[in-house]
Amino acid sequence: METLNFTTNINASKDKVWNVLWDDASYRKWTNVFSEGSYAETDWQEGSKVLFLDGSGKGMVSKIEKITPNEYMSFKHLGMYDNGVEDTSSPAVEGWAGATENYTLEETGGNTTLTVEMNITEQFKSYFTDTWPKAMEQIKHLAENN
Repeated sequence: METLNFTTNINASKDKVWNVLWDDASYRKWTNVFSEGSYAETDWQEGSKVLFLDGSGKGMVSKIEKITPNEYMSFKHLGMYDNGVEDTSSPAVEGWAGATENYTLEETGGNTTLTVEMNITEQFKSYFTDTWPKAMEQIKHLAENN
């Protein structure tokens, strides 16, 4: 797997950016660029399971590996989820299960740098290279204008 990094500078505190990232209403807004109707089911606690789902109940099953509130969130992606069924071992997930996705927030003078680092397979590289900048623009807009 390859590691991709996406960074944006946001004119808002890291607390505000953190809330935009993980508050249910704003999470649904910025992740909509990945898949319409996107949402997450979790308690947002370190060690907890996360279901990253689309509007049809399909998506990924992951685990929150590490949280430092308002500074860092790390997910480990375990497999696919389809309407109640978790798939963590089929050939379809073998190539990317165990991939991580990390969010780092650093604040300087009231401005926050958000960096997203993710492991990616060649199969999904062009999709995320195209889509993550759009998501970053949504995050920036939400944090600066709400």
